[in-house]
Amino acid sequence: MTGTTPLDEAAATPWEELVTAALLGTDRRTPPVHAPGKDAPTALLDAAAVQTLRRRAGLRPAPAAAPPEPAADDPRPCVPPTARRRLATLLTDHPGAGSGGRRGAVPDLMELLPQWLALANERGFAAPPELLPALLNAARGRTDLRPQALAFAGPRALWLARLNPDWKFALRSTPGGGVALPAPEETAQVQQLWEEGLFAERVALLASVRAHDPAAARALLATTWGTERAEDRLMFLDSLRTRLCDADEPFLEQALADRSRNVRATAAELLSALPSSALAARMADRATSCVAIDHANGTKSTPTLTVEAPHECDTGMERDGVVPKPPAGRGERSWWLGQLVEAAPLACWPQRLGGRAPAEIVALPVADDWRSELHAAWCRAAVRQRDATWSRALLGAPASPDAAGPGAASLAERAKLLATLPAEERAGWVAGFIAAHGLSEAFQLLGVCAVPWSEPLGRSVVDALNIARDAGSYPWSFSGVMGLAERCLDPAEAVRLDVLTAIPDEPEDASPGAGGYWSEAFQRLVSTLRLRAAMRAELGVEPRTPGQANPPSTSAPEPGPGQAKPGAP
Repeated sequence: MTGTTPLDEAAATPWEELVTAALLGTDRRTPPVHAPGKDAPTALLDAAAVQTLRRRAGLRPAPAAAPPEPAADDPRPCVPPTARRRLATLLTDHPGAGSGGRRGAVPDLMELLPQWLALANERGFAAPPELLPALLNAARGRTDLRPQALAFAGPRALWLARLNPDWKFALRSTPGGGVALPAPEETAQVQQLWEEGLFAERVALLASVRAHDPAAARALLATTWGTERAEDRLMFLDSLRTRLCDADEPFLEQALADRSRNVRATAAELLSALPSSALAARMADRATSCVAIDHANGTKSTPTLTVEAPHECDTGMERDGVVPKPPAGRGERSWWLGQLVEAAPLACWPQRLGGRAPAEIVALPVADDWRSELHAAWCRAAVRQRDATWSRALLGAPASPDAAGPGAASLAERAKLLATLPAEERAGWVAGFIAAHGLSEAFQLLGVCAVPWSEPLGRSVVDALNIARDAGSYPWSFSGVMGLAERCLDPAEAVRLDVLTAIPDEPEDASPGAGGYWSEAFQRLVSTLRLRAAMRAELGVEPRTPGQANPPSTSAPEPGPGQAKPGAP
């Protein structure tokens, strides 16, 4: 056998040993090559070069990897060709950086993508396969797109997400990570997945069973409740909000003794939403003992409500979900009172306060500056209990001189109360508010109105914008409302708005150039409405003629990136 050469030695030297010698230095670590003294570094580099070439060029044969399973079939029909081209345009639109408050006259296509996806989902269409990567990339950058985008993309999106780490959000956003769940009636498979599945799979499984059979879901949760982590118990308990019923009370009462404060608070909140629960009765007793009618402070026709807030938060109150420590800036007694009134069934107040209706109760004066605290707690109770009668009373008339309302502590509270009313009534109330108070305080109220806006609401918004234009201000003072109008006005209104696209005569006290900017803004509004009408026609949605009632809807517009959410100025 012939002797080995230096190249043979280099090829046989483990790569890890070469790296170690290079890191420590040849003075401290003898390299695994035969080279004297000062030639050792050169020999080490030569060996590393040989190994690098060998690692790059050498490939040991191995069995081929199994190809991935094909994506699940999507039985939905693909969108029509014209709508497919429209989607491609929407996905490739990348608006440039804005110039201050000026947005130009060109529609912002990316702002219309959520609406296009919602329409496509309503029509039951499937996404074109070639546009799935662009759709997933768009949803990756905008969380507001994800629910509609993933519903439209269907099972192919989950298939792709398993192959590309950039799209892993699709697996996280889909219940169970896209794993097929057993049918609720398959009890053996359900129990096995509940005991052995990943957390996301168990959450999705519990939600699926709960929607099908609330009692079965509650029994499933009870089998492992004592061994679950606190954060997991909280997530599982939240699933009981779906189809909450009186039969859930024993389980929720047991959860009031949980060692986790957050679990106890959630259980108490759910029990307070059951008017016939024992907790609701306990809260009603506590809350009504704090509020009474005092005829001595007024005449018999105008009695006054007096409030005696709790002097302590006892263990029973804590067990029923009352948080003893108030946030900074809040007094203890007012903090405790608010929690009691919020959790008490609203039905207890007419009986306590002389048989008066909610509107009469709200109109009563309240002694010692307790009015705002008491009314704010009633607002939270009306929202939690979805009580439209109390919401109407607390909202008051839209033309009330007090824009904050007779009972609402803020416009944000009013927006929450409006959400409990039917869509048509909600739109009419906001239209009356805009007519009385203008647009400066209406943005967050418009955000809870159904889309497309009803004709009276749309007319009130346009009229208010026209009044603002005639006043000579700049349109970007109303950019939030204008953005909502572009997405929420009925496309049929475009014809009526054409007249506003002309540059108006500017009054002497108008801001310089305001008329031109308003013309530009209305041109963008009209162009966007016509583009939305074209989108609807391409997807097979019948146009609505002016005066025709809106289709049933309760959805509110999603703000786009950089767009303020409802409640923002």
